[in-house]
Amino acid sequence: MKIILNDDVSHLGEKGDVKNVANGYARNYLFPRSLAVPYNEESVRYFESIKEEIAKRKEAKRKDAASLKDKLEALTVELSMPAGANGRLYGAVSAQTIADYLSKNGFSIERKRIDIPGLAIKSVGNYHATVHLYESQTAELKIAVKKQSDENAKAEAAEEKKNEKSEEKNAKSE
Repeated sequence: MKIILNDDVSHLGEKGDVKNVANGYARNYLFPRSLAVPYNEESVRYFESIKEEIAKRKEAKRKDAASLKDKLEALTVELSMPAGANGRLYGAVSAQTIADYLSKNGFSIERKRIDIPGLAIKSVGNYHATVHLYESQTAELKIAVKKQSDENAKAEAAEEKKNEKSEEKNAKSE
């Protein structure tokens, strides 16, 4: 079934895009949620009338992605992870770990948009990851994984226990 998207739909397209989708997907998901309209003369005329607005929105997204690319490429993600004597991590640095680090530093990037060579980092060292931004724009992210010292590990574990105890107290008081 041929449709025109009424709103941005992840993994499908953006507002104003014409797509071919399965009949059931359109009838049962897209139409009831007002995410799309059937492709007909009336809907084509409507989207032709707002074509400039859609183009401006896409251009704004491109500019945002370009500025985000500059910020990400200037940033070095420094992670301190517990590791053995040979530099092998006890866990792994995944896309989720990097997304969490970025969110703590003011960036809102989904983990799905972060590509790490080999899916995860399993040893100490310097690495690069690719972040997919908008359309075909990507940013190279520098990652520095360092061995966590025993003192840092103990301090973090103690802080984590303290946070858990305070959460338990708050839960009991409510």
